[in-house]
Amino acid sequence: MSVRHALLALLSDGPKYGLQLRNEFEGRTGDVWPLNVGQVYTTLQRLERDGLVASSDGSEPGPQKDYRLTERGEHELAAWLTTPPDMSAPPRDEVVMKVMVAAGVRGVDVAEVIQVHRRYMVELMQEWTRLKAHDDGGDLNFALVVDAELFRLDALMRWLDAADGRFARALHEREGDPTGPVPVPTLPMPRRQGVRR
Repeated sequence: MSVRHALLALLSDGPKYGLQLRNEFEGRTGDVWPLNVGQVYTTLQRLERDGLVASSDGSEPGPQKDYRLTERGEHELAAWLTTPPDMSAPPRDEVVMKVMVAAGVRGVDVAEVIQVHRRYMVELMQEWTRLKAHDDGGDLNFALVVDAELFRLDALMRWLDAADGRFARALHEREGDPTGPVPVPTLPMPRRQGVRR
């Protein structure tokens, strides 16, 4: 996520100070992406240096120093909102990398690695679904974040299923039986901290 551009978007409503921007950022992102106030002020200093925002005075940044969007900042924000990000290269997803690397590690059962991650993702999906059910629908931003997470996890689950099938076929082709089933081991799921809002 571009904190830089998110701050420009928040400033499009009018002048604000750093702590106010941090609070609004967290509110607009469903309170799931905390932002350090120091990062806000550092980003504001860079935006001011680049002429995208202007401050109320020339003093050092502080809790009551107002920042406002400049005309150049408005153009930057409009360009960011209307330009799709470069998605031509696949992202470096840790689950994908872990499964691919596991395939080359001697003594590692790739089906086991896949199963552990599949079960963990099911738990995460259940937790996000529980949070969604407890939300009264009043927080649109949180609902959008939950939907995005559920879709992302669903896509990773589908990829794990596809990878599992590919590894199973490759194993049977090496053993001379391209149609036989591959037993998938059942493993206990490691305990992980659940998602908290």
